[in-house]
Amino acid sequence: MELIGYILAVGIGISLGLIGGGGSILAVPVLAYLFGLDEKVATAYSLFVVGTAALVGGLRQSRNQHVDWRTAAVFGLPAIVGVWLVRHYVVPALPDVLFEMGGIEFTRRMGMFGLFSILMIWAAWSMLSTKERQGGTGKVTYNYPLILLEGLIVGGITGFVGAGGGFLIIPALVVLANLEIKKAIGTSLMIIALKSLMGFFLGDALTTDVDWNFLLQFTGLAVAGIFGGVYLGGFIDGKKLKKGFGYFIIVMAAFIFTMEFIIPN
Repeated sequence: MELIGYILAVGIGISLGLIGGGGSILAVPVLAYLFGLDEKVATAYSLFVVGTAALVGGLRQSRNQHVDWRTAAVFGLPAIVGVWLVRHYVVPALPDVLFEMGGIEFTRRMGMFGLFSILMIWAAWSMLSTKERQGGTGKVTYNYPLILLEGLIVGGITGFVGAGGGFLIIPALVVLANLEIKKAIGTSLMIIALKSLMGFFLGDALTTDVDWNFLLQFTGLAVAGIFGGVYLGGFIDGKKLKKGFGYFIIVMAAFIFTMEFIIPN
């Protein structure tokens, strides 16, 4: 199972390199089900994997002038606060059993993975949508109150489930900051990198016993996969692959929901 997990770590990176997203959302189920990590550790390690992979992708985009650093700071700072608050205070304070209804216990694991499966469906829908994203005019403007609120919310969600949330951030940058789509994608990667890595180091790294040997191996394979994905992108139709991956994410979301809510643990 662990061998399959390491192979899928490369697959996560390949997906990121090929279609610019999606792969990182598989990090949590791979860490939880193939390596047997509990929900706290799986979501924490996912933040590091997602953040590192996004940083590599964001720096590549920056070389092509596709990162608006001011927007990354304006949106990223409240997002970092949201991740830190959730990882440092909320997740450690959650009881093992959140509540009981009709003799059925609703556990912390069910809550975290249940929300995660819902977000996976949302991410898959964004991949399967035939409507092309339209970017802004490029003349950057800022709706500061909404950017602050959205940053906090996206950061909080990221902290709770360990996913990057690019499918939430990119439309927000287009609508709230009027960014062109290419700049929105590149800027989104840097925001994901900042909030995920800062959330990990300011939260979980201070409260969790991190297995750095395993985490760096897994992350290294994912990063290597990114470069492989970029290379393969010259030979594979990214649009068709994106749709196929969208359906795969739906299957994975159904698997997680079944494991956590239908099959007795």
